[in-house]
Amino acid sequence: MILKILTMNGANTKWLYLFILSLIWGSSFILIKKSLLGLTPFQLGALRTIITGVFLFTVGYKNIKTIDKSQWKWLVLSGFLGSFFPAFLFAIAETEIDSSIASILNSLTPLSTLLMGFAIFKITSTRRQMLGVIIGFIGTALLILKGADLNPNQNYLFAGFVIMSTVMYAANVNIIKKYLFNVKPLAIATGNYVAIFIPAIIVLLFSGFFTGSTFENPNVKMSLIYVTILSFFGTALAKVLFNNLIQISTPVFASSVTYLMPIVALIWGILDGESFTLMQGFASVIILIGVFLSHRPKT
Repeated sequence: MILKILTMNGANTKWLYLFILSLIWGSSFILIKKSLLGLTPFQLGALRTIITGVFLFTVGYKNIKTIDKSQWKWLVLSGFLGSFFPAFLFAIAETEIDSSIASILNSLTPLSTLLMGFAIFKITSTRRQMLGVIIGFIGTALLILKGADLNPNQNYLFAGFVIMSTVMYAANVNIIKKYLFNVKPLAIATGNYVAIFIPAIIVLLFSGFFTGSTFENPNVKMSLIYVTILSFFGTALAKVLFNNLIQISTPVFASSVTYLMPIVALIWGILDGESFTLMQGFASVIILIGVFLSHRPKT
């Protein structure tokens, strides 16, 4: 079934990819939250990278031979920006902010993609798109400020880690579209993890994971199950689907997966007892309006 999805073609394929990715990534935030019950952010980020790498090496090792030597520098950069650093940044962020809030802030990715494309990759933007960027960041400010008022025990400065991740995701999307457009999606994902696999092992070794105290925590076993699910679906499979989506659509369309992700994440968050007010809902709508305006086709 998975292989069938990966090899699908047709005009509606990009919409199917968008829907599947929304479900997978929308569920990733609650999986991160649950994994943190028994793991530190650095253990979670490292394990997520290592387990994902094992999955990808198993199915994609043959594709590595198809990668040209000149493309490896972009694959390495793509791996660190699109996978390695965000895996740690999101884990760190969710030690202080709710998973549903992290998912909404992640919706800034299309705005970051637009700004990155304009500033670095010389992709022109319309006034409507720039208006969308401004509106989106106003919504972000409202969401963070209201969240800080509602949860005074949470440090909303940690929202900055999510925002940093969206900038990295934006750079990764533009790199794949500009420099790796002719590389197979599975080859990109596998190549990414060839680059970041060893660094993740080093981080895990220094994270205290292998000390006796780690496994004295009764939550560790369930956390390992959660991080394994997160690694296979939320990272390995989703990574290949997303790389394919970038190649068959546009960078901004691909990053607009963040439209639907917050809906899925909010449902999970509410079911898990997270609070969410009308004002936060209003701020979220403002963000999504900004994202919508920013990626509308030029007229």
